[in-house]
Amino acid sequence: MTTDTTGPATAAPPAVRHVVARPPTFRRRLRSVLKHAGLLALSLLMIYPLIWLVVASLRPDDEIFRDLSIVLTDPTGENYASGWEAHRHSFTRYFLNSAVLSIGAILGNLISCSLAAYAFARLRFPLRTLWFATMLATIMLPVHVVIVPQYVIFAQLGWINTFLPLVVPKFLATDAFFVFLMVQFIRGIPRELDEAARLDGAGHLRIFGQIILPLMVPALATTTIFTFIWTWSDFFGPLIYLTSQENWTVSLALRAFLDATSESNFGGMFAMSVLSLLPLFLAFLLGQRYLVRGFATTGIK
Repeated sequence: MTTDTTGPATAAPPAVRHVVARPPTFRRRLRSVLKHAGLLALSLLMIYPLIWLVVASLRPDDEIFRDLSIVLTDPTGENYASGWEAHRHSFTRYFLNSAVLSIGAILGNLISCSLAAYAFARLRFPLRTLWFATMLATIMLPVHVVIVPQYVIFAQLGWINTFLPLVVPKFLATDAFFVFLMVQFIRGIPRELDEAARLDGAGHLRIFGQIILPLMVPALATTTIFTFIWTWSDFFGPLIYLTSQENWTVSLALRAFLDATSESNFGGMFAMSVLSLLPLFLAFLLGQRYLVRGFATTGIK
């Protein structure tokens, strides 16, 4: 009796289909061209006011509103020269005042908001959830509700016409948005790093300074950029607390070009507006990468 040792027939592997990519059709190319052309047209429409502002700053004062086009025929730099020295003090002082306010606000938010965020994210203390919810509720509170009590307090302290009302509150973690931003970022850092440092004898300050803080660079950069933009562009706060012209910021100096009782200097205002936008543009350009990383890693997606 013979035994058939031949196994079952092995199925032939299926034929491999080679997919050949077809070249894009004319309709697909046309659709892509039209889409990009539409996006380019919308982009130009959005930046048209900015382009017109730059062009208007290079025109004589009596020709600014005659032509709303962006075609520049006879450029002149007279507006920049006259606008820089248009007020009692030159714009050098106003730029320095805005820079001092911005640097103080940035330092205050970085120090106070990071410490408050570490406390909410890592420490256990009574009523932590209640205090955190109260902090978040202040984001929805309009600034006009508290401006009168704040002004009364600062007036009694003798801080009116100084930079203190605009800088000191930043060192008290009053910007709840940045605290929330950093809390979300710290919660994404593994707690195993804290536990390993605690086993080596590190306390909360050392854990915060040597472990958490170096990992918070994207969130800190985001806080820095937004604080600088908001402080540099702020008009309402300096208008209330800064009364003398020597303490004016750039925003107040730009407003002074328009006078309802006499002739307004639009050319100088447009020229100084262009110069005042340059720090904001450079801050956003240099920190764009950190902005994306900061928002992508804090849960605000």
